[in-house]
Amino acid sequence: MFTIKVDDEIELGLLEERHAPALFELTDRNREHLREWLPWVDGTTSLEDSRTFIRVSLETFSYNNGFPVGIWYQGYLAGCIAYHYFAWNTRRTEIGYWLGQEFSGKGIITRAARKLIEYGFGELGLNRIEIRCAPGNLKSRAIPERLGFTREGILRQVGIIHDGIVVDMVIYGLLVDEWAAKQVKP
Repeated sequence: MFTIKVDDEIELGLLEERHAPALFELTDRNREHLREWLPWVDGTTSLEDSRTFIRVSLETFSYNNGFPVGIWYQGYLAGCIAYHYFAWNTRRTEIGYWLGQEFSGKGIITRAARKLIEYGFGELGLNRIEIRCAPGNLKSRAIPERLGFTREGILRQVGIIHDGIVVDMVIYGLLVDEWAAKQVKP
């Protein structure tokens, strides 16, 4: 199985069909917490829906067109983080993430996203990584701001949240040169 060790507490790994029960249970347990910002939550109503998500994720990985991975915190599935796609011609991607409420406030997403940034720029040779967040999703927006992304603007009415509501998205971008410059310690 493809895994990326983040630190002593966190590991990222491809979801496999055997993880479907844990993924569905995490989603179901956090339905109210996730619903506000994630349109897929209400469509995930069964264990089979989680199995389908995992199958599609593995296909995406096999086609080298992005990959969602599970976030394991102290051995427990805590959420997911993903490269949504790879635009190889321009060497860019977009990162998205979600976390169960009981795992919030521990820096898990920040650490996982930092590791995906390092992996994307270092191992994959990407030039640009984006994160998009609804303007009102302040917790999600704190991640790219904390990691040194540049707020580049607002894309009007390009996101969908619960109940099919169309919203603007704040777009954050980070270039490999900017990341490298921030990693240099004086």
